Amino acid sequence: MSAWEDLRYDLPAAVVVFFVAVPLCLGIALASGAPLFSGLIAGIVGGIVVGALSGSALGVSGPAAGLAVIVLEAIQRLGSFETFLLAVVLSGFIQLGLGAARAGVLGYFFPSSVVKGMLSGIGILIALKQVPHALGWDSAPEGDFSFFQSDGENTFSAIAAALGHGEPTAVVVSAIALGILVFWDRIPASRVRIVQYVKGPLVAVAFGIACQIVLRETLPEFALAESHLVKVPMASSFADFRELFVGPDWSQLGNSAVYVTALILA
Repeated sequence: MSAWEDLRYDLPAAVVVFFVAVPLCLGIALASGAPLFSGLIAGIVGGIVVGALSGSALGVSGPAAGLAVIVLEAIQRLGSFETFLLAVVLSGFIQLGLGAARAGVLGYFFPSSVVKGMLSGIGILIALKQVPHALGWDSAPEGDFSFFQSDGENTFSAIAAALGHGEPTAVVVSAIALGILVFWDRIPASRVRIVQYVKGPLVAVAFGIACQIVLRETLPEFALAESHLVKVPMASSFADFRELFVGPDWSQLGNSAVYVTALILA
């Protein structure tokens, strides 16, 4: 099958991956304490650069949810996102060196159960930290993944406080969106063909956006407050767009913590 014949299958698949990846890129960046724009850049690089060089016909690359806690802690420890970017650059060189040395065999020394346990723990932690926000209680610092939070609360006390201070609109939107995520893929694709092309995360995001637009125009008193909304940076000119790009802080090359972070990331 030629490349042009493949295109009729590749284009619909690309559209589906795009609409699923965009909210994931934004959400992972938000959970990592990184600028939202950096999440989009990671998705673009993962899709175009990694997709072209990996040689895999089915791989999808982008920001990793499993590293969200590590990235957040690293940014806080290093003091700035620019310093963290320097650690990312150095970790890339470390990975290139390991690849040239054929050190991939080291991965066999790490049991898969340990990796799965770590990822499961991170997933549970992220889910618990989002419960107060899903209930409309935003006193808990967004992106604070420590059990003891900077506001004096802990993970469970923040959830308990949210249960008594929830916002009805946020609760309803969160519950319906969660229901969409759980049940959408259970709809038989043979009966409802749209299920093949439109995935649950995209439907959940579209539902939340539609609810906010409708409520803001018809019942503004029930619309979600600005504090509940993800604020994607907007550029009104090319100069503003250029300012969204930040680079590594090369002045921190003498900071030993940068090299420790680079090793952890690698």
